[in-house]
Amino acid sequence: MVEELVAAGVSVASVGLVYVMAGARVVKQYERGVVLRLGRLRSSVRGPGFTMVVPFVDKLRKVNMQIVTMPVPAQDGITRDNVTVRVDAVIYFKVIDAADAVIQVEDYQFAVSQMAQTSLRSIIGKSDLDDLLSNREKLNQGLELMIDSPAVGWGVQIDRVEIKDVSLPETMKRSMARQAEADRERRARIINADAELQASKKLAEAAGVMSEQPAALQLRLLQTVVAVAAEKNSTLVLPFPVELLRFLERAQPPAPVPAPQPPPSSPHVPDSSSVSPSQESVREQFPPAEALVESDTERAKTGQDQTS
Repeated sequence: MVEELVAAGVSVASVGLVYVMAGARVVKQYERGVVLRLGRLRSSVRGPGFTMVVPFVDKLRKVNMQIVTMPVPAQDGITRDNVTVRVDAVIYFKVIDAADAVIQVEDYQFAVSQMAQTSLRSIIGKSDLDDLLSNREKLNQGLELMIDSPAVGWGVQIDRVEIKDVSLPETMKRSMARQAEADRERRARIINADAELQASKKLAEAAGVMSEQPAALQLRLLQTVVAVAAEKNSTLVLPFPVELLRFLERAQPPAPVPAPQPPPSSPHVPDSSSVSPSQESVREQFPPAEALVESDTERAKTGQDQTS
Protein backbone atom coordinates (compact mmCIF):
# COMPACT_ATOMS: atom_id res chain seq x y z
CA MET A 1 0.00 0.00 0.00
CA VAL A 2 2.78 2.39 0.85
CA GLU A 3 4.60 1.55 -2.30
CA GLU A 4 1.53 2.37 -4.34
CA LEU A 5 1.16 5.70 -2.60
CA VAL A 6 4.83 6.49 -3.21
CA ALA A 7 4.53 5.58 -6.87
CA ALA A 8 1.41 7.75 -7.21
CA GLY A 9 3.13 10.67 -5.53
CA VAL A 10 6.14 10.33 -7.78
CA SER A 11 3.93 10.25 -10.85
CA VAL A 12 1.98 13.25 -9.67
CA ALA A 13 5.18 15.13 -8.97
CA SER A 14 6.52 14.21 -12.39
CA VAL A 15 3.36 15.43 -14.03
CA GLY A 16 3.46 18.63 -12.03
CA LEU A 17 7.10 19.16 -12.92
CA VAL A 18 6.36 18.61 -16.58
CA TYR A 19 3.41 20.99 -16.30
CA VAL A 20 5.57 23.66 -14.68
CA MET A 21 8.33 23.18 -17.19
CA ALA A 22 5.80 23.54 -20.00
CA GLY A 23 4.95 27.00 -18.71
CA ALA A 24 8.55 28.22 -18.52
CA ARG A 25 9.59 30.79 -21.12
CA VAL A 26 12.73 32.82 -21.81
CA VAL A 27 12.44 36.25 -23.41
CA LYS A 28 15.62 37.61 -24.97
CA GLN A 29 16.96 41.08 -24.36
CA TYR A 30 15.78 42.47 -27.72
CA GLU A 31 12.33 40.89 -27.44
CA ARG A 32 9.10 41.54 -25.58
CA GLY A 33 6.46 38.94 -24.68
CA VAL A 34 2.76 39.52 -25.28
CA VAL A 35 0.56 37.10 -23.27
CA LEU A 36 -2.92 36.09 -24.43
CA ARG A 37 -4.87 34.25 -21.75
CA LEU A 38 -7.79 32.37 -23.21
CA GLY A 39 -7.66 34.77 -26.17
CA ARG A 40 -7.67 37.90 -24.08
CA LEU A 41 -4.69 40.27 -23.94
CA ARG A 42 -2.96 40.51 -20.64
CA SER A 43 -2.22 44.08 -19.65
CA SER A 44 1.40 43.43 -18.74
CA VAL A 45 3.99 42.84 -21.44
CA ARG A 46 6.69 40.42 -20.35
CA GLY A 47 10.18 41.86 -20.35
CA PRO A 48 13.45 40.09 -21.10
CA GLY A 49 14.48 37.17 -18.92
CA PHE A 50 12.78 34.08 -17.45
CA THR A 51 9.00 34.17 -17.21
CA MET A 52 6.16 31.75 -16.55
CA VAL A 53 2.85 31.27 -18.28
CA VAL A 54 -0.05 28.97 -17.58
CA PRO A 55 0.29 25.99 -19.90
CA PHE A 56 -2.63 25.35 -22.22
CA VAL A 57 -4.21 28.60 -21.00
CA ASP A 58 -1.77 31.36 -21.86
CA LYS A 59 -0.13 31.92 -25.23
CA LEU A 60 3.07 33.96 -25.37
CA ARG A 61 3.93 35.92 -28.55
CA LYS A 62 7.47 37.23 -28.78
CA VAL A 63 7.94 40.47 -30.67
CA ASN A 64 11.33 41.60 -31.95
CA MET A 65 12.10 45.18 -30.93
CA GLN A 66 15.20 45.58 -33.11
CA ILE A 67 15.38 47.89 -36.11
CA VAL A 68 14.35 45.94 -39.18
CA THR A 69 15.87 46.66 -42.59
CA MET A 70 13.41 45.86 -45.33
CA PRO A 71 14.10 46.33 -49.05
CA VAL A 72 11.20 47.70 -51.06
CA PRO A 73 10.88 45.98 -54.45
CA ALA A 74 11.45 48.14 -57.51
CA GLN A 75 8.31 49.91 -58.66
CA ASP A 76 7.54 51.07 -62.18
CA GLY A 77 5.85 54.43 -62.49
CA ILE A 78 5.39 57.54 -64.61
CA THR A 79 6.59 60.83 -63.23
CA ARG A 80 4.64 64.07 -63.38
CA ASP A 81 6.57 65.10 -66.51
CA ASN A 82 5.63 61.80 -68.26
CA VAL A 83 8.89 59.88 -67.92
CA THR A 84 8.80 56.14 -67.22
CA VAL A 85 11.13 55.21 -64.35
CA ARG A 86 11.83 52.24 -62.13
CA VAL A 87 12.57 53.08 -58.50
CA ASP A 88 13.51 50.88 -55.55
CA ALA A 89 14.03 51.85 -51.93
CA VAL A 90 14.89 50.54 -48.46
CA ILE A 91 12.99 51.15 -45.24
CA TYR A 92 14.17 51.03 -41.62
CA PHE A 93 11.55 50.56 -38.90
CA LYS A 94 11.12 49.13 -35.39
CA VAL A 95 8.31 48.12 -33.05
CA ILE A 96 7.66 50.52 -30.20
CA ASP A 97 4.49 48.88 -28.84
CA ALA A 98 4.55 45.08 -28.84
CA ALA A 99 0.87 44.71 -27.90
CA ASP A 100 -0.36 46.86 -30.79
CA ALA A 101 1.97 45.07 -33.21
CA VAL A 102 0.29 41.78 -32.25
CA ILE A 103 -3.31 42.91 -31.81
CA GLN A 104 -3.82 45.73 -34.33
CA VAL A 105 -2.36 44.05 -37.41
CA GLU A 106 -2.04 40.45 -38.49
CA ASP A 107 1.54 40.68 -39.80
CA TYR A 108 3.11 44.05 -39.22
CA GLN A 109 6.15 43.37 -41.43
CA PHE A 110 3.99 42.44 -44.43
CA ALA A 111 1.77 45.45 -43.79
CA VAL A 112 4.73 47.82 -43.68
CA SER A 113 6.12 46.31 -46.89
CA GLN A 114 2.85 46.79 -48.79
CA MET A 115 2.42 50.30 -47.46
CA ALA A 116 5.98 51.17 -48.55
CA GLN A 117 5.35 49.91 -52.10
CA THR A 118 2.12 51.86 -52.55
CA SER A 119 3.65 55.00 -51.06
CA LEU A 120 6.66 54.69 -53.38
CA ARG A 121 4.43 54.47 -56.46
CA SER A 122 2.45 57.46 -55.21
CA ILE A 123 5.56 59.57 -54.63
CA ILE A 124 6.81 58.73 -58.14
CA GLY A 125 3.61 60.03 -59.73
CA LYS A 126 3.77 63.28 -57.76
CA SER A 127 7.40 64.10 -58.52
CA ASP A 128 9.37 65.27 -61.54
CA LEU A 129 12.35 63.45 -62.94
CA ASP A 130 14.74 66.15 -61.76
CA ASP A 131 13.42 65.76 -58.21
CA LEU A 132 13.98 62.01 -58.29
CA LEU A 133 17.55 62.49 -59.44
CA SER A 134 18.70 65.51 -57.46
CA ASN A 135 16.23 66.20 -54.63
CA ARG A 136 16.03 62.80 -52.97
CA GLU A 137 16.19 64.07 -49.39
CA LYS A 138 12.87 65.84 -49.74
CA LEU A 139 11.32 62.78 -51.37
CA ASN A 140 12.66 60.54 -48.61
CA GLN A 141 11.04 62.74 -45.99
CA GLY A 142 7.73 62.74 -47.84
CA LEU A 143 7.86 58.97 -48.27
CA GLU A 144 8.64 58.52 -44.59
CA LEU A 145 5.60 60.60 -43.58
CA MET A 146 3.32 58.66 -45.92
CA ILE A 147 4.37 55.32 -44.43
CA ASP A 148 4.58 56.48 -40.82
CA SER A 149 1.00 57.79 -40.64
CA PRO A 150 -0.74 54.38 -40.69
CA ALA A 151 2.17 52.55 -39.06
CA VAL A 152 1.80 54.47 -35.80
CA GLY A 153 -1.50 52.67 -35.11
CA TRP A 154 0.27 49.34 -35.58
CA GLY A 155 2.83 50.08 -32.87
CA VAL A 156 5.55 50.53 -35.50
CA GLN A 157 7.82 53.53 -35.89
CA ILE A 158 9.40 54.31 -39.27
CA ASP A 159 12.99 55.23 -38.58
CA ARG A 160 14.19 56.07 -42.09
CA VAL A 161 13.32 55.62 -45.77
CA GLU A 162 15.90 55.90 -48.58
CA ILE A 163 15.45 55.74 -52.35
CA LYS A 164 18.22 53.44 -53.58
CA ASP A 165 18.24 53.65 -57.35
CA VAL A 166 16.33 55.26 -60.21
CA SER A 167 16.45 53.34 -63.50
CA LEU A 168 15.80 55.30 -66.69
CA PRO A 169 15.14 54.16 -70.27
CA GLU A 170 18.11 54.14 -72.64
CA THR A 171 16.63 56.91 -74.80
CA MET A 172 16.25 59.15 -71.76
CA LYS A 173 19.83 58.40 -70.70
CA ARG A 174 21.11 59.46 -74.14
CA SER A 175 19.02 62.63 -74.05
CA MET A 176 20.32 63.54 -70.61
CA ALA A 177 23.89 62.84 -71.74
CA ARG A 178 23.47 65.22 -74.69
CA GLN A 179 21.96 67.84 -72.40
CA ALA A 180 24.83 67.52 -69.93
CA GLU A 181 27.37 67.72 -72.75
CA ALA A 182 25.76 70.88 -74.14
CA ASP A 183 25.72 72.43 -70.66
CA ARG A 184 29.42 71.64 -70.15
CA GLU A 185 30.25 73.11 -73.56
CA ARG A 186 28.31 76.27 -72.71
CA ARG A 187 30.18 76.67 -69.44
CA ALA A 188 33.50 76.01 -71.19
CA ARG A 189 32.79 78.74 -73.72
CA ILE A 190 31.82 81.18 -71.00
CA ILE A 191 34.98 80.42 -69.06
CA ASN A 192 37.07 80.75 -72.22
CA ALA A 193 35.48 84.11 -73.08
CA ASP A 194 36.03 85.35 -69.53
CA ALA A 195 39.67 84.27 -69.74
CA GLU A 196 40.08 86.08 -73.05
CA LEU A 197 38.59 89.24 -71.53
CA GLN A 198 40.92 89.14 -68.55
CA ALA A 199 43.90 88.36 -70.79
CA SER A 200 43.05 91.28 -73.08
CA LYS A 201 42.98 93.66 -70.10
CA LYS A 202 46.33 92.41 -68.88
CA LEU A 203 47.81 92.61 -72.38
CA ALA A 204 46.57 96.18 -72.73
CA GLU A 205 48.25 97.08 -69.45
CA ALA A 206 51.45 95.33 -70.55
CA ALA A 207 51.39 97.15 -73.89
CA GLY A 208 51.05 100.46 -72.08
CA VAL A 209 54.08 99.66 -69.95
CA MET A 210 56.13 98.44 -72.92
CA SER A 211 55.29 101.52 -74.96
CA GLU A 212 57.20 103.63 -72.47
CA GLN A 213 60.36 101.54 -72.98
CA PRO A 214 60.86 100.29 -76.58
CA ALA A 215 63.63 97.99 -75.41
CA ALA A 216 61.02 95.95 -73.52
CA LEU A 217 59.54 94.83 -76.85
CA GLN A 218 62.89 93.46 -77.92
CA LEU A 219 63.37 91.67 -74.61
CA ARG A 220 59.94 90.16 -74.92
CA LEU A 221 60.74 89.03 -78.45
CA LEU A 222 63.92 87.36 -77.26
CA GLN A 223 62.04 85.60 -74.48
CA THR A 224 59.56 84.27 -77.01
CA VAL A 225 62.43 83.03 -79.17
CA VAL A 226 63.96 81.22 -76.19
CA ALA A 227 60.60 79.61 -75.33
CA VAL A 228 60.06 78.41 -78.91
CA ALA A 229 63.65 77.24 -79.32
CA ALA A 230 63.24 74.86 -76.36
CA GLU A 231 61.27 72.52 -78.64
CA LYS A 232 63.72 70.52 -80.71
CA ASN A 233 61.19 69.49 -83.34
CA SER A 234 60.31 72.95 -84.64
CA THR A 235 61.82 75.31 -87.18
CA LEU A 236 62.00 78.92 -86.12
CA VAL A 237 61.72 81.73 -88.69
CA LEU A 238 62.58 84.96 -86.95
CA PRO A 239 61.90 88.32 -88.63
CA PHE A 240 64.50 90.96 -87.95
CA PRO A 241 62.70 94.12 -86.81
CA VAL A 242 63.77 97.56 -87.84
CA GLU A 243 63.44 98.77 -84.26
CA LEU A 244 66.24 96.42 -83.28
CA LEU A 245 68.49 97.98 -85.91
CA ARG A 246 67.67 101.42 -84.60
CA PHE A 247 68.34 100.25 -81.08
CA LEU A 248 71.72 98.83 -82.09
CA GLU A 249 72.49 101.99 -84.07
CA ARG A 250 71.80 104.11 -80.99
CA ALA A 251 73.92 101.79 -78.92
CA GLN A 252 76.99 102.24 -81.21
CA PRO A 253 79.47 105.04 -80.38
CA PRO A 254 79.22 108.12 -82.63
CA ALA A 255 81.56 108.17 -85.68
CA PRO A 256 84.35 110.85 -85.72
CA VAL A 257 83.47 113.99 -87.69
CA PRO A 258 85.90 114.52 -90.67
CA ALA A 259 87.88 117.77 -90.85
CA PRO A 260 86.46 120.42 -93.22
CA GLN A 261 88.20 120.55 -96.62
CA PRO A 262 89.06 123.88 -98.38
CA PRO A 263 86.76 124.83 -101.24
CA PRO A 264 88.06 123.90 -104.71
CA SER A 265 90.01 126.75 -106.44
CA SER A 266 88.77 128.26 -109.68
CA PRO A 267 90.28 126.86 -112.90
CA HIS A 268 93.51 128.58 -113.89
CA VAL A 269 93.07 130.84 -116.85
CA PRO A 270 96.31 131.31 -118.67
CA ASP A 271 97.42 134.83 -119.15
CA SER A 272 97.77 136.16 -122.70
CA SER A 273 101.25 137.11 -121.93
CA SER A 274 102.17 133.54 -121.12
CA VAL A 275 100.64 132.04 -124.29
CA SER A 276 103.07 130.26 -126.47
CA PRO A 277 103.35 130.93 -130.31
CA SER A 278 101.86 127.50 -131.05
CA GLN A 279 98.79 128.33 -128.98
CA GLU A 280 98.37 131.64 -130.84
CA SER A 281 98.35 129.87 -134.19
CA VAL A 282 95.73 127.50 -132.93
CA ARG A 283 93.52 130.39 -131.80
CA GLU A 284 93.84 131.98 -135.21
CA GLN A 285 92.80 128.76 -136.96
CA PHE A 286 89.94 128.03 -134.50
CA PRO A 287 88.41 131.24 -133.23
CA PRO A 288 86.37 131.06 -130.02
CA ALA A 289 82.64 130.42 -130.06
CA GLU A 290 81.78 133.99 -128.96
CA ALA A 291 83.45 135.40 -132.09
CA LEU A 292 81.58 132.99 -134.33
CA VAL A 293 78.26 133.98 -132.78
CA GLU A 294 79.00 137.67 -133.25
CA SER A 295 79.90 137.16 -136.94
CA ASP A 296 76.69 135.24 -137.56
CA THR A 297 74.56 138.02 -136.05
CA GLU A 298 76.30 140.64 -138.15
CA ARG A 299 75.68 138.62 -141.37
CA ALA A 300 71.99 138.30 -140.48
CA LYS A 301 71.70 142.08 -140.02
CA THR A 302 73.33 142.81 -143.35
CA GLY A 303 70.98 140.40 -145.13
CA GLN A 304 67.95 142.14 -143.69
CA ASP A 305 69.22 145.53 -144.82
CA GLN A 306 69.70 144.35 -148.40
CA THR A 307 66.22 142.94 -148.58
CA SER A 308 64.69 146.11 -147.32
